[in-house]
Amino acid sequence: MQPSDTRASAPAPDASTARTPGTSGTPALGHDDRHRPGQRDFRRANLALFAAGIATFVLLYSTQGLLPVLSADLDLTPGQASWTASAATLGLALGLLPASALSDRYGRTAVMTASTLAASALAVALPFAPDLTTLVALRVIQGAALAGLPATAMAYLAEEVHPSALASAMGLYVAGNSIGGMGGRLLSGWTAAALGWRWGLAASAALALLAALAFRLLIPAARHFTPAPVDARALARTVGRHLRNPLLVRLYALGMLFMAVFGAVYNTVGYRLIAAPFHLPESIAASIFVVYLVGTGTSAAAGRLTARLGRRGALYVAIGVTAAGLLLSLADSLLCALLGLVLITAGFFAGHATASAAVGRTATEGRAQASALYLIAYYLGNSLGGTVGADAYHSTGWPGAATVGLTAMALAAGVTLYATHQAHTTRRAVARGRLTVDADTLRT
Repeated sequence: MQPSDTRASAPAPDASTARTPGTSGTPALGHDDRHRPGQRDFRRANLALFAAGIATFVLLYSTQGLLPVLSADLDLTPGQASWTASAATLGLALGLLPASALSDRYGRTAVMTASTLAASALAVALPFAPDLTTLVALRVIQGAALAGLPATAMAYLAEEVHPSALASAMGLYVAGNSIGGMGGRLLSGWTAAALGWRWGLAASAALALLAALAFRLLIPAARHFTPAPVDARALARTVGRHLRNPLLVRLYALGMLFMAVFGAVYNTVGYRLIAAPFHLPESIAASIFVVYLVGTGTSAAAGRLTARLGRRGALYVAIGVTAAGLLLSLADSLLCALLGLVLITAGFFAGHATASAAVGRTATEGRAQASALYLIAYYLGNSLGGTVGADAYHSTGWPGAATVGLTAMALAAGVTLYATHQAHTTRRAVARGRLTVDADTLRT
């Protein structure tokens, strides 16, 4: 569910993605031996990436489901405990561009294997962390290690799977992300409620390690990859061009703002449910992450919504639904709190799906780097929103966390309104014959 673990976690590569540096180019004419449905290696590749997605997102979100237990056991504020979740997404954000460059040099399977196994090995050490500082430091390193999978997996599939089967292969990979993201939260939360946070982390580590080993055993050798030297200057030029593109910058900002809401809400909702007036048991509070499944349907519906209302129309709907959920959640009613969480989750995934898909359409070159920059902004938003939201919750309770989310949505509305104004200005210039643009530009 989000680059990450949603159905639109990153813009899906098209045929051009397989022609970037680090690939072998077009297969020999008349002999395309990329994996197709029905072939053994196609099934193995799908299962391998499914397992890798589970391992990655089990580990990335393993502490989010046990934050209240961490606070109680280590005498931490919600803001302090939330650093164990924010640190991993911060490390992941910092590791994305280096990991993508390393995969061009050393190969997709090598980077994915090293990433999943290293992060799983670090997970084994987490339950033995003696204090918060050590735990947070290990989580930053673990997040950076995890970056190899989201930075590389889609490029591997684009190179090794026949275009006619790419959509189904992507779908199964994203399903692994979704199951891992939700499963990591639930497994660690339930185990921690019964046995303590150290056992919660140990359970996540065991599941992730099994999934990482399954990936290593199943992944077929790459047949369409050719190493390319890491050209730091070329990478910097590409990144610079993307950061000078006003539309891409707006999309990156929207991804960050939507994810800030998600981090603020899901880092604090467990605290709220076990406190007055609800007083839910910790095991029940941990189960709230089942609401995460709402994102599966919402992400799929976002494409239809965009087709009907346009990109900005879909973003306005997503912002409105998210804000409505935040406002509804303020009521001291368990039903309102749960319905509010459903709306927040639905709005977040609709906004993320719309923005991330737009990145792939907007970037006509350097799409891998454009997607990586979006994911960097996205995960930085998670880290920032999760930490600020948890501090606000500690200071003023749930209204504080909700205010952080509403502020982020107000900023997202401002970004989208500015884009609408720019589009109207462009249309007037075109109508007066002062400017010539294509239809896609008018829709941005």
